[in-house]
Amino acid sequence: MMQLFHTVCELSSKLTTERYSTSFSSAIKLLHHDLRQPIFNIYGFVRFADEIVDTFHSYDKETLIKEFKEQTYQAIDRKISLNPILHSFQLTVNQYNIDHELIEAFFRSMEMDLDQKTYDHQGYLDYIYGSAEVVGLMCLYVFCEGDRALYLQLKDQARSLGAAFQKVNFLRDLKADYNSLERVYFPGCDFSNFTACDKTKIEADIQQDFDEAYKGIMKLPVKARFGVYVAYKYYLSLFNRIKRVKPQRILLERIRIPNYRKAAIVVRAGVKNQLGMIG
Repeated sequence: MMQLFHTVCELSSKLTTERYSTSFSSAIKLLHHDLRQPIFNIYGFVRFADEIVDTFHSYDKETLIKEFKEQTYQAIDRKISLNPILHSFQLTVNQYNIDHELIEAFFRSMEMDLDQKTYDHQGYLDYIYGSAEVVGLMCLYVFCEGDRALYLQLKDQARSLGAAFQKVNFLRDLKADYNSLERVYFPGCDFSNFTACDKTKIEADIQQDFDEAYKGIMKLPVKARFGVYVAYKYYLSLFNRIKRVKPQRILLERIRIPNYRKAAIVVRAGVKNQLGMIG
């Protein structure tokens, strides 16, 4: 019966991923079957923490995130939790021996979102590391399946991929972050006068992250490579779409990739994969 409990909890993480992000859930389903559920478990955990700081405005968010953090470590130590999201997450953390410092860095960034509205350069780097790069590193633990040497070899590129995804998210969500949450993640930017020059500088930085990340994707184990490549292509397509948009439009609407475009990305990536052109 314990296996039934594990299964029910992991279904909760899978459902959370599917409902909150169709793009990520689609990419995860392109991973080898062995890797899918652990990545769902990581995403479900990250999504719940993010919801606390971004959505639960009518509640005491500081207390909620503090309790969630305490319950996370309790789940990992006890190897069980009655919170299905935390139970699934601890299964993955314990199975793959994920470094607890990555979890701690993640919570530091979530705590920053509680009251910090602007960031200097170092604060920006720290936030991106904790909110996104460490998530990429948690996933890399799963992809490497215990191969420590491979993990260390790909660590920097995994961080670059997480950073690229997060920075694209910042641009995509600029309207909500700036107008609704009053957050400005990019240091030195005045979004009341967001210029083409400002946007170009941000985009050049993001392109460097994408270029570095691609090198790592090509070295991933076969079981992980295709799914990660598709996620990379999703975000690169979104990024290219954002680059074509004027600065002020980003402040007025959330740029998206149409579903037909997402489907085309998968088809083209699938063809390249069949022809051995990925990796």
